[in-house]
Amino acid sequence: MGKNYRNFSKTSKTPRRPYEKERLDKELKLIGEYGLRCKRELWRVQLTLSKMRQTARELLTLEEGHIRRQIEGAAMLRRCLKYGLLDESKMQLDYVLSLKVDSFLDRRLQTVVLKQGLAKSIHHARVLIVQRHIRVGKQMVTVPSFMVRVSSAAHIELASTSPLGGGRPGRVKRQKLRAAEKKKSGGDEAADDEEEDED
Repeated sequence: MGKNYRNFSKTSKTPRRPYEKERLDKELKLIGEYGLRCKRELWRVQLTLSKMRQTARELLTLEEGHIRRQIEGAAMLRRCLKYGLLDESKMQLDYVLSLKVDSFLDRRLQTVVLKQGLAKSIHHARVLIVQRHIRVGKQMVTVPSFMVRVSSAAHIELASTSPLGGGRPGRVKRQKLRAAEKKKSGGDEAADDEEEDED
């Protein structure tokens, strides 16, 4: 086999057994609950989690004072804390092994927007994000799978350019306003014409 020149790796991994009923039911439940578009969105999170757990297991096999365990372990725990996957009371590698897929899905922008009451449903939250109504801080975010940091969670709001956030009206609203103005001005002209005919 030739050399692989790709400078990137796959972001998701398909299941080893494609028709396992128990797994299929579980996946369908998660997709419905978190409003995911397809199975690949779920598999992507599962791959991220499995890589994190694999690294944690590897580090736990090293001695307590080993420099690699100290540096890489601290970095991983800081990252988990930053994204709200672990509490400050659970800052140990053992707790990384107990993380579930739900922990990651709860930190998606789509889920956070719903929890903050900006959307009526999980599907509505996805539509708001994709249609550029939501911003995180000053940054417009159009990716529903965006992982929200704990520090950013308080700054999620409707964008100032969005019609929902006080921006200019949307395309349909503008069309209706133009039609109403045209009708009004057209009606005035017709009335003037009638007056002239009477004279």
